[in-house]
Amino acid sequence: MPDKKTILTYEGLKNLEKELEYLKGKKRMEVAEKIKKAISFGDISENSEYDEAKNEQAALESKISKLEKSLGNAEVIDDDSITTDQVRIGCKVKIMDLEDKEEEIYQIVGSMEADPARQRISDESPVGSALLGKKVGDDVEVTAPLGFLQFKILEISK
Repeated sequence: MPDKKTILTYEGLKNLEKELEYLKGKKRMEVAEKIKKAISFGDISENSEYDEAKNEQAALESKISKLEKSLGNAEVIDDDSITTDQVRIGCKVKIMDLEDKEEEIYQIVGSMEADPARQRISDESPVGSALLGKKVGDDVEVTAPLGFLQFKILEISK
């Protein structure tokens, strides 16, 4: 079975590449230094600093491997190809909560870029998946972890 595509915006691609560069460079050196320092304390069989540093190294290498795999399977959304006739990955969507009449703007992104605190929601999340394919004026109903939500789509932009 082929690996799942990692859908990214151009900004998301650059951020992941920057993170990978940091992890493979500076962070690897920091962890290697911790291991070297822990070894200098003597017997590694009873050395908690050594065990901790080796565990950190394993976690780091796992994260690097995951990022490399994701970047290798990346499908970058071309900003020029984004249309605003309906909600798609890469679009910004202005919605109104029909219960409290509050307006929010969300950008629909792939799961690797999701950051709800920055109004970037995954296309795989309950709200993100419910918005996909909808048009301005559509009402959207979602059963999410917070409960039942109802929105009206006010605007779709790039």
